[in-house]
Amino acid sequence: MAAPNDVQIPISKNETDGENNLDYSQRAQWLRAAVLGANDGLVSIASLMMGVGAIKKDFKVMVLTGFAGLVAGACSMAIGEFVSVYSQLDIEVAQMKREKRMKENGGNGREFEKEKLPNPIQAATASALAFTVGAIVPLLAAAFIENHRVRLGVVVAAVSLALVVFGGIGAVLGKTHVVRSCARVVVGGWMAMAITFGLTKLISSTGGWPWPSLLG
Repeated sequence: MAAPNDVQIPISKNETDGENNLDYSQRAQWLRAAVLGANDGLVSIASLMMGVGAIKKDFKVMVLTGFAGLVAGACSMAIGEFVSVYSQLDIEVAQMKREKRMKENGGNGREFEKEKLPNPIQAATASALAFTVGAIVPLLAAAFIENHRVRLGVVVAAVSLALVVFGGIGAVLGKTHVVRSCARVVVGGWMAMAITFGLTKLISSTGGWPWPSLLG
């Protein structure tokens, strides 16, 4: 019997069933590829553009460098994801064959659902598209601004906002803490851009890498 001060909120069976039937671990594969791809696109291309912007004020150089990084990064993400997921697929298919042989020999083999097998092409496509979406943000932020300092500031602001959005989306879909997730990706993005900008500026101010002079 409930105490007089207790307040009981009725929860319908449909609500609990819907919550229990939702397996968030099933989202892990595509969510990981999408969120990591978008974050990588944002941070790597923004950092690349900030590094170039530290020593070059030319608008075209900065944008073309970012575009080249977008194409290279999207291809790299797609190939890496394809190889990784294909290896996982090979392992699971081999395990399916072993389980099938065990059942045929009277053993207790597990049942596998073919629909749940990893899809290398799907993972590679999602990863490349996500990277591209993320990389477009700093490119668009810099595309229409001639003033060098303003351009750098707008890139940082646009990337920061996008990191908050992508971090929040990933947290909501994965049912994790939104504020912590956003803070993690934003601080990480700031650090990457600051380190790239600072080191490139430092190397430029010292006259370049020391190795050519050592080798010569």
